[in-house]
Amino acid sequence: MFFEGFTLETRAVNGVTLRFRRGGSGPPLLLLHGNPQTHCMWHKVAPVLARRFTVICPDLRGYGFSTKPPVSDGALAFAKREMAADMAALMTALGFERFGVVSHDRGARVAHRLALDHAERVERLCTMDIVPTLAHFERTDMAFAMGYYHWFFLAQPHPLPERMIRRDVEDWFRLHTSREPKDDGFFHPEARADYLAALHLEGTVESICEDYRAATGIDLEHDRASRRDGVRVRCPMLVLWGSKGKIGQWYQPLQLWRDYADGPITGRPVTSGHYLAEEAPEGVLAALEPFLTP
Repeated sequence: MFFEGFTLETRAVNGVTLRFRRGGSGPPLLLLHGNPQTHCMWHKVAPVLARRFTVICPDLRGYGFSTKPPVSDGALAFAKREMAADMAALMTALGFERFGVVSHDRGARVAHRLALDHAERVERLCTMDIVPTLAHFERTDMAFAMGYYHWFFLAQPHPLPERMIRRDVEDWFRLHTSREPKDDGFFHPEARADYLAALHLEGTVESICEDYRAATGIDLEHDRASRRDGVRVRCPMLVLWGSKGKIGQWYQPLQLWRDYADGPITGRPVTSGHYLAEEAPEGVLAALEPFLTP
């Protein structure tokens, strides 16, 4: 069954209302999804983790069925600092002071900021298929610009990318999620239906673009300030990336993350494309097991 044993809930925190699933018992574990998905991307991983943890899977602000702040100058509502504050507030509201975080793609960028701004809250951090945003932009070359062209397209001024995407949202979804070739049956039918239903909601496409606009502006300001002030990830980190994707081709992920963190860092590639938790859940769980329960 799809998220068997989980409840589907909403909670108002930090000026937004977040949809989330909750399941299991034990130490709290927060799972953060990527773009253009929802918390449903964890459907193969969350039920297994729920055997040992209280698992919380929210939709990030702007995504899924969570609140979608309007487009604004500077995309300030989508600063990763604000999105991380949502997650800290949600966990507080649910009664969890300290917790582990497992994250993918855009959710991993939120998780990175969460570990910087709320270091006392995050016990352990797993990021999947990213390096820090600042590193991406400061190392931009032809390979990155061509391979992750969507970073630059989605960050264009409103409403240009939104208008182009809305001409055929489902075609855009298919193209965007085919970094490595996939047929339409790749995503679980219920997960795919949730992703597409969310994309058709008013404000979702705008929110996705605002997320990427924030990455080119306010997020870089915050990241540079953190670097200047010596604010780094302090908790243990697990860094995973898809061996069929781009991160391992372009970077040495573990070495690069050590420039941004003081805590112990371990990690490895998983035999997967970009969508690790859906393409290779067994590999992801095998890596998480010793990390989450050392």
